[in-house]
Amino acid sequence: MCYGKVRRPRSRLLCYNRYWILHWRLCLEALEIAQKAVEAAAEKQATDIVLLDLRDICSFADYFVLGTGESGRQIIAISEEIERSLKKDGERLIHREGTADSGWVLLDYGDVIVHIFAPFERKFFNLEDMWSSARTVVRMQ
Repeated sequence: MCYGKVRRPRSRLLCYNRYWILHWRLCLEALEIAQKAVEAAAEKQATDIVLLDLRDICSFADYFVLGTGESGRQIIAISEEIERSLKKDGERLIHREGTADSGWVLLDYGDVIVHIFAPFERKFFNLEDMWSSARTVVRMQ
């Protein structure tokens, strides 16, 4: 997880010939993660994609990515494409919540939280109005 604007490198222990080696890698910045999530959602034809900058008003996340899938199958496809795209870049999903049947899937990447809604749930929860003081970075219709 990132603290402030400086992203700290992640480390992991690797076992090589019975010796543990500390392996460092630089991870993506939160904005890069959010932009890759937006691109992956757009690739699977998510509608009304919004990227909100919450850094000045929220303590638990830097960015929200909101998108709408028209069916349960599309919600699954969008969430799987985002996970696949970010995993390819070495980003680890911290937590996944919800199902396509519930109409809301949440993907937590620490500083970036991705919400994929069905149309009814998107209108019902109305996160854009709840976080109306957040700056809109990207809006794709």
